[in-house]
Amino acid sequence: MSALPCIVASTVLVGCMTAAQNSDSDLRARRHEMVDQQIRQRGVTDARVLDAMRSVPRERFVPPELLRRAYDDGPLPIGAGQTISQPYIVAYMTEALKAAPSHKVLEVGTGSGYQAAVLSELVREVYTVEIVPELARQAEAVLRSLKRTNVHVRAGDGYAGWPEEAPFDRIIVTAAPEAIPRPLVDQLATGGLLVAPVGTQSAPQWMTIVEKTRNGVVERRTIPVQFVPFTRRPAR
Repeated sequence: MSALPCIVASTVLVGCMTAAQNSDSDLRARRHEMVDQQIRQRGVTDARVLDAMRSVPRERFVPPELLRRAYDDGPLPIGAGQTISQPYIVAYMTEALKAAPSHKVLEVGTGSGYQAAVLSELVREVYTVEIVPELARQAEAVLRSLKRTNVHVRAGDGYAGWPEEAPFDRIIVTAAPEAIPRPLVDQLATGGLLVAPVGTQSAPQWMTIVEKTRNGVVERRTIPVQFVPFTRRPAR
């Protein structure tokens, strides 16, 4: 008589494991479909970037109620008035950085932590700053659960960058300032690149790539975008 509950329990366990495996398999298939249809077909071709986008489980960085929309072709709200960017834009900005395995990267605007996770696949160290403390805590928890030990999260005003760790080989800004913050340019290594959306909420924003050369700073605009505004702590 005692064997029957064990058999039932074992069957339920196997059923649950199968359902979980099917769910993981489905999410992995959607992730690969996202890369093929939303990203590669729009012109992102860097193999390392595409592999990173395939590897990072985007569903871990969205609110539970939006799990089914994790691989939608668009941004999603994550709370505190912030969003996780459209997958294509994450890939586009990542490719624009031209990041190398030896690089140290600063990200301003951690948000969900998804962009930092993608970068962690490509570079030596990622330092990421988020002005909303609860988002910084949530992102750090998810990144730790995924064992992204080369990502360092700080809650603070990203306008000031992370001066103790400067210079950075690359800097990425994931909210739109009206102009590139001067402290970030100062913390960029000579020969480095900075990628940011620049503009106001009422006028066109442009993805802007800044190159710091020995002779000065060169800026160029690429594609029109729409990001949440770059926010700062009120002056005391």
